[in-house]
Amino acid sequence: MGVYKHIKQAWKKPKDSMPELWRERLIAWRKDPVTVKLEKPTRLDRARSLGYKAKQGVIVVRQRVKRGGHRRPQIKKGRRPKRYGVRLDLSKNYKQISEERVQKKFVNLTVLNSYWVAEDGKHYWFEVILIDPNHPVIKTDKKYKWLLDKKNQSRVFHGKTSTARKSRGLRGKGKGYEKSRPSRRANLRRQ
Repeated sequence: MGVYKHIKQAWKKPKDSMPELWRERLIAWRKDPVTVKLEKPTRLDRARSLGYKAKQGVIVVRQRVKRGGHRRPQIKKGRRPKRYGVRLDLSKNYKQISEERVQKKFVNLTVLNSYWVAEDGKHYWFEVILIDPNHPVIKTDKKYKWLLDKKNQSRVFHGKTSTARKSRGLRGKGKGYEKSRPSRRANLRRQ
């Protein structure tokens, strides 16, 4: 087995395969700020499979997201607002929320992809791979050339990353996915 296969095997059950390291990491990460720029990815195998390369213009950021319901809190005191009965249940998953928060923080960079790193009772941690489209090394790389296009630089907010496409129901084709294209909303309007 190669190195990446060993890393992948260890990350299948990280609490069992590396319990001491896992505990130490979580204790340290809880004290860290919400968004942390990293030197290198924690899960090298996963980062490489999602398009990470150890070169200039490619950045990895660890983002912490609070766990819990995605619903708006109900107002208990004061006057009754006009939209009191509406309690929004978001269709976004935690990974998508973390990608959006990283994109808001690093405006000049473009989100390529992200992956799960850790979780506890209160938080989720994701690592997000960012690309600098204005960096000369990235401009010459054929694999990242498509990110230079202006329409792909705000792809997170348009639901074009892998996790956003999953929540929009765009992972599959054919039978069972008839109503998900071009979007669920467009399909409802059509009827």
